[in-house]
Amino acid sequence: MAPHPAAGTVLSAEAVDFVVDLQRRFGQRRLDLVADRGDRQAGIDAGQRPDFLPATAHVRAGDWQVAPPPKDLLDRRVEITGPVERKMMINALNSGASVFMADFEDATSPTWANVVTGQANLRDAYRRTISLEQDGKRYELADETATLVVRPRGWHLPERHMTVDGQPVSASLFDAGLALFHNGREALDRGSGPYLYLPKLEGHLEARLWNEVFTYCERALGLEHGSIRATVLIETILAAFEMDEILYELRDHSAGLNAGRWDYVFSVTKKFRTDPSFVLPDRASVTMTAPFMRAYTELLVATCHKRGAHAIGGMSAFIPNRRNPEVTERALAQVRADKEREAGDGFDGTWVAHPDLVAVARQEFDAVLGERPNQVERQRPDVSVTAIDLLAVDRTAGEVTIDGLRTNVEIGLRYLSAWLSGVGAAAIHDLMEDAATAEISRGQVWQWLHHGRFTRRQIDTVLDELATELADLPRLDEARQVFERVALGDDFPEFLTLVAYAFLADGGDHPDHDPKEQS
Repeated sequence: MAPHPAAGTVLSAEAVDFVVDLQRRFGQRRLDLVADRGDRQAGIDAGQRPDFLPATAHVRAGDWQVAPPPKDLLDRRVEITGPVERKMMINALNSGASVFMADFEDATSPTWANVVTGQANLRDAYRRTISLEQDGKRYELADETATLVVRPRGWHLPERHMTVDGQPVSASLFDAGLALFHNGREALDRGSGPYLYLPKLEGHLEARLWNEVFTYCERALGLEHGSIRATVLIETILAAFEMDEILYELRDHSAGLNAGRWDYVFSVTKKFRTDPSFVLPDRASVTMTAPFMRAYTELLVATCHKRGAHAIGGMSAFIPNRRNPEVTERALAQVRADKEREAGDGFDGTWVAHPDLVAVARQEFDAVLGERPNQVERQRPDVSVTAIDLLAVDRTAGEVTIDGLRTNVEIGLRYLSAWLSGVGAAAIHDLMEDAATAEISRGQVWQWLHHGRFTRRQIDTVLDELATELADLPRLDEARQVFERVALGDDFPEFLTLVAYAFLADGGDHPDHDPKEQS
């Protein structure tokens, strides 16, 4: 892929200086918080179980609300997500969804070219100049488009292509800093705003750091206080115990919470990996009606609405297959039931991964919302969720099967092959797989191996068979190396992307600008 011609603009001296400033102000705090995650994990490994925090009981009991939403985030009934690839961004913005989340995290493989070109695409999208000529077709924005929201990478990830004082810059500060620097004022001048999705938070102190970053950015860039708005993905089991506190920390900058279902399942697997009572059945059996998932989503809606915040439902990863209408219709029936449940539970919107699902999801939310933009006014006093409810993983119906093992291994290999080749969202068997779903697959394999559901020999046999079947996939040998490291090792790497990042070659796709180490 040729470097985007605007890369020099994206990495202008002023923009790079802004990221350097953010890194020097907030980079060490970020490292300290990531280290705190390790301390909490050690406690869980020793038998501690999370609970609602006694020290913040006054926040949960307090009478406070988040700032009211800006006009173009009042109605979020259908949100579509996707990578920061030019064609997909245009199609998503034109899809009829209320919101498009441009994703630098789970749906983007962070080659240097992808990251910088993604920022250039963002810049064009905010200015409504984004277009593409490809295969004899022209792609450009319609008159009416979705509200643009950006998901930077999580606190745990580095951006190795830019160093500050000898250390890789935080990928979160790099992604968010460039997006805000180039587009914050532009978005406001066009009647919108700089809106973000925040991934992988594990607690309110991590939200507090984001809030401090936003407040500083607003001052530094001349933006009005509270103009940056962030929706937090509740996609870790620990964050589920701190939803009130997370909203409170971000209250001037909050745009609500999202039920990040796939990462949430992975988080349960990861955090309680040493406990056999937390072994999950086949991935397909872990649905949103599982008791621990039901408790989490109902608590999210009740918490958000009590605080005047939007509650956004989880992802439907299905991709319609026009060549197989019977499979598509069965899957669409499941999507409809999922979205009907979410709307009925009080969610204000939901996520889809494909433009063809926008109308399906909208229909279910229209049936409940009608002309109302949301149902934030609907309180849920009937919801009473305890720590025991959130941790009731052993009540999940289903079995661990050899077919489930084979599915997980195949998804792991296929996805890592795509990711190492520069593609962060991969269509596999009519589902849009991203880093979150791949994490579930490798996490389950690790669980099943270490808790005696399968032997290493059984797993190796499946790996060998699939490696033969998938021999034409690019970079398959490296994909297998990464998978074996993250799924079969003695320890449990925190994120497969951290391991795979060392294998990610940019292949000469670097943009013209080479950001030197800042000192």
